[in-house]
Amino acid sequence: MIRRPLPGSPFNVITVARPVEVFAVNDRVSHDRYGLGCVIGVEPDVAVLVDFGPRQERLVAPYPRLTKL
Repeated sequence: MIRRPLPGSPFNVITVARPVEVFAVNDRVSHDRYGLGCVIGVEPDVAVLVDFGPRQERLVAPYPRLTKL
């Protein structure tokens, strides 16, 4: 017996990959955990180095919690 797919099933949803946001040195950013910061280094399509005041963090792409201000 073959089951037919249910139209409201969450497993039938096609997800679209979000494009990786591009950051530049001196961009102001906000992070869900670390707060406000400033980009001090960029590795294109790999990571960004952000200064959050008391700490510096290297955040790896695709930056789900990082927002450009």
